[in-house]
Amino acid sequence: MTADPTLAAEIDAACRLTGTFTLRSGQVSHEYFDKYLFETSPVLLGKVADAMVDLVPEGTELLGGLEMGGIPIVTALSARTGLPALFVRKNAKEYGTAKLAEGPDVAGRRVTLIEDVITTGGAVRDATNALRAAGAVVEVVVCAIDRSPGEDNPLADVRLEVRPVLTKAELDAARAVAEGATGV
Repeated sequence: MTADPTLAAEIDAACRLTGTFTLRSGQVSHEYFDKYLFETSPVLLGKVADAMVDLVPEGTELLGGLEMGGIPIVTALSARTGLPALFVRKNAKEYGTAKLAEGPDVAGRRVTLIEDVITTGGAVRDATNALRAAGAVVEVVVCAIDRSPGEDNPLADVRLEVRPVLTKAELDAARAVAEGATGV
């Protein structure tokens, strides 16, 4: 599937920040995709969720949005697909129900993870392992932006297929077109 160049341009313009940023992985980057800038925009969030619909694999029973950035996306995607949503915590809460995933029981169910941005996949890897330990079948993650370096799947070690709406290369191409159009 080829990315929508208009969506790539809109997301890039709204979300790409430059400076010095430490990523979750500990890596330092000179650019950052602030996903909250599209997740808090009803129009952009809707466009991302619409683009994700066709990326959800057949047979998915639950959509698992990762805390915190995956939660607004999974909510919008759930409304579009009719599939129930899970809200997957970084760690099981230590009070009340002590759940890792809020929503329906995951045991024996096919869960497709929903994430905002993937670089090394650390949070997705942790959630995959925890959900599998709880009995879920987890084989695919759908993300808004895959900014992982190179062509290698950063989640191959946990046998997880990554299906992005946009890649860093597609966002870079959108940026190049925008800069060419403005002569910057």
